[in-house]
Amino acid sequence: MEETKRMWTDLLLQAAIILVTLFMFLFIHSIPQKLFSKLLLLRRRSNHQTKRHFVIGAQLLSQARSSSDRSIADRAVAEADRAISLDPKDAAAHILKALALELLGFKTSALDSLDAALSPLAVKSLSDGERGDALFKRAELRVAVGGGAVVEDLVESVRLKGDNAKAYGLLGECYEKKGLKLEAQKAYEDAIRVQPNYDLARDALARLFSLSVEVDIWA
Repeated sequence: MEETKRMWTDLLLQAAIILVTLFMFLFIHSIPQKLFSKLLLLRRRSNHQTKRHFVIGAQLLSQARSSSDRSIADRAVAEADRAISLDPKDAAAHILKALALELLGFKTSALDSLDAALSPLAVKSLSDGERGDALFKRAELRVAVGGGAVVEDLVESVRLKGDNAKAYGLLGECYEKKGLKLEAQKAYEDAIRVQPNYDLARDALARLFSLSVEVDIWA
């Protein structure tokens, strides 16, 4: 009798220990779960706000392009900055800022924003086509300010997005300036393949052909 009573006491004590342990486990692990849920909620709100600022900024940029009022472009930059402050990994907001700064004439600052968009931190948020467009725009700005790896950006741009005639055209111009006539010819031909009525590429090919004929005559 006494032995049976002791056995039940031991069983009840073990059960109590198991319940306390289980309670402590659930209590401890529920705290991170609640924190995670809060962070997820904040992230969703942040994404919503980021998109809101981006859309407003894009609308302002569109208005600024058809207006002489510089303050509209300034407001577009401000909206882009708000989006970036909420999500610095969103390359689209950096690109929006770059385009607005370019419109304002701040090409070096625009180039900095494109560098941020194409940085390892943000570039993963872009599709291949979007990255190709961003690289082309950075190449254009690098040409405008007179520096940077323009050819490298353009080669990667047309690799990622092979339907941009202007990128091929600019690549042809860069090759031509370097004296790489065969490479320039190929780039201009690719531009015409994409856009048959692209006058810049057609004129460039005619010029290259004319130079080639003159060289043959004097040879």
